[in-house]
Amino acid sequence: MTGMLIKFIKSCLTHPYVRGVDIDSSEAAVLRSGIIKEKVFLRRVYEEFYKMILQALPAGCTKLFLEIGSGGGFLKEYLTDLISSEILEIPSVDAVLDATLLPFKKNTLGGIIMVNVFHHIPNADSFFRQASYCVSKGGVIVMVEPWITRWSEFIYKRLHHEPFDKNTEKWNLQEGGPLSHANSALPWIVFERDRAMFEEKYPDWKIRKIILHTPFCYLLSGGVSMRSLMPGFLFPVIREMDKITQKWIKSWAMFALIVIERKDGKNIGI
Repeated sequence: MTGMLIKFIKSCLTHPYVRGVDIDSSEAAVLRSGIIKEKVFLRRVYEEFYKMILQALPAGCTKLFLEIGSGGGFLKEYLTDLISSEILEIPSVDAVLDATLLPFKKNTLGGIIMVNVFHHIPNADSFFRQASYCVSKGGVIVMVEPWITRWSEFIYKRLHHEPFDKNTEKWNLQEGGPLSHANSALPWIVFERDRAMFEEKYPDWKIRKIILHTPFCYLLSGGVSMRSLMPGFLFPVIREMDKITQKWIKSWAMFALIVIERKDGKNIGI
């Protein structure tokens, strides 16, 4: 009965733009861009994410940054030295590419940026090998990703449309579409549960910081697949609630800012 009720609620909250649209299609990616622009509350959430990302980038870097899975985002409005990319062919990005096969020369990137993308990458090992080759010493991988806490686990398991499995032993995803196959628990698995394994496998990368944040704002925005639960003018109020909550109750965060820095370690060959 509970499952049927949750399914009914999710159906009622689904954004009309994406209802009946194949999530793995280019059409869906274009629609998400329109949703972000139209939903004031959601756009403000993205702006907060971008502020955190920009603060984490190395100062004075003159090399280009790559954003993977740019989709409907607008980071390029804030970072001009950015190559926006997507795995699907859509008009708003600079390049169509696969995160596990990056078409860049050795040490040419100042960093790689992702927002809600890492947990969609089908082979994390392939991505890190590629990043080790492309990102120069002192460069970074900066991402905003779902994170497991008591609060977020409840939400991701019951109300989120993406798969969630914190018990899997694998970093790789099962076969599926480029956006529909995912594991929202993957960032927590790689950088928290299996952190020692990550550090052993990739000695040329150092996890600089993991900052938990945003217990309510993104959820109340409805994201890119559901209707907004809050009008835009209430964003400052909810954002203050987020700040207070994340300061005192870390177990209520839903996302993490993850910053990984390229060290002097030996590049992994491709």
